[in-house]
Amino acid sequence: MQYIGGILKGGASMRPHGSPQVLEQRRRSVMAWLKQKLSLHEIGRRMGCHASSVLRWRNALRSGGADALKAKPASGRPSRLTARQKSRLVCFLAQGAMAHGYRTELWTTQRIAALIERRLGVKYHRNHVGKILHQVGWSHQKPERRAVERNEAAIADWKRSVWPAVKKTPQGWRPTSCLSTNLGSS
Repeated sequence: MQYIGGILKGGASMRPHGSPQVLEQRRRSVMAWLKQKLSLHEIGRRMGCHASSVLRWRNALRSGGADALKAKPASGRPSRLTARQKSRLVCFLAQGAMAHGYRTELWTTQRIAALIERRLGVKYHRNHVGKILHQVGWSHQKPERRAVERNEAAIADWKRSVWPAVKKTPQGWRPTSCLSTNLGSS
């Protein structure tokens, strides 16, 4: 399917992407097509939507005027943490995990969920903690599995001097089988 000039080519229409304001402007553009007395199906074809959507917008326009096509705020359950609690959470996280009784500085969602429940009195499942962290500007990070004692200079020296002597061929590892792996060569 391809969306060209407001028309979805190659199949059924799908919900468009965009901010509420972009979608509101899309609904308002239907008003111009309705004034030209085009059929609902023709408007839907030109807009890249289903005729039932055009019908719904037309009825909303008739019953509530142009204000009925305005963007509405996205609904949803309000957060159980207040803005102040979220800023306190950021402070707790910045103190580090060891400051809150853990043996390592690694923050896991399980640890953060326990911290939120213990310090802020709100219980969250650990799977939801990632969304809260995203809201406060933190991102999910996986720790690198490297030893603290790692000596980068010694590793680079080993790669330069020892590794070329140990690898099987100058080009690197290759299969040792004499059978061809190329299907076209048999």
